Amino acid sequence: MKIEIENLKEFLDEKVILYNNPKFIESDPIQIPHQFKLKEDIEISAFLTATIAWGNRKMIFKNAKKIMTLMGDSPYDFVINHKEYHLEKFDGFVHRTFNEIDVKFFIQSLKHIYLKYSNLECLFSIKKDVPSIQHSIHDFKTKFFEIDHPSRTKKHISDPLKGSAAKRINMFLRWMVRKDNAGVDFGIWETLSPSLLSCPLDVHSGNVARKLGLLHRKQNDAKALLELDTNLRALDPMDPVKYDFALFGLGVFEKF
Repeated sequence: MKIEIENLKEFLDEKVILYNNPKFIESDPIQIPHQFKLKEDIEISAFLTATIAWGNRKMIFKNAKKIMTLMGDSPYDFVINHKEYHLEKFDGFVHRTFNEIDVKFFIQSLKHIYLKYSNLECLFSIKKDVPSIQHSIHDFKTKFFEIDHPSRTKKHISDPLKGSAAKRINMFLRWMVRKDNAGVDFGIWETLSPSLLSCPLDVHSGNVARKLGLLHRKQNDAKALLELDTNLRALDPMDPVKYDFALFGLGVFEKF
């Protein structure tokens, strides 16, 4: 099914309105950071939740909530003030291939980042003349693993410069950067422009995008993401990732 470009924008804009509203929160991992008010609590809970956001959605919610509970429902305070023995409460934690080793390191690295760089947002700053945030994701991964780390844990942050679509971290960035005025995305990172964001490309959004003629590449990789981003920016150069709501909603809720 391919829709002419002028009708496609109208069709997708209607779907954005349909799904980009508070009701969306109830069925999405973004519900976890919406429990918090402090900026640092929001971004830490969002980052950890996005990291495990693959597989069964109920298990994502359950395990993300478990991480928050183990952190005393005060993620920033726990990250900054924890001692090594506090991490023992994560013994036995597992979400698919993300286990206690990984979550313990993530907490240690976040502490290092806040103490050394003062905030998480600055690690995603855009370099001059770089038209995409994908290079910033690569740089972020480098800094995230600049302290001693288990080799197994590096796989849990994707690198767009190595061919990954980096779905989960692009989703996290959408949450942090895009201010939708509808109560879903937070928009608490004001140093980055929503125009630079990339669509969180997964099996659902990818399949719908192909049916609509927005994507032709068969693999959901970095090249496919570039193709999709280019076409979405043609529809709305200032807020291209708003169409993530349309593509995801069509795929998951409407079985498009």
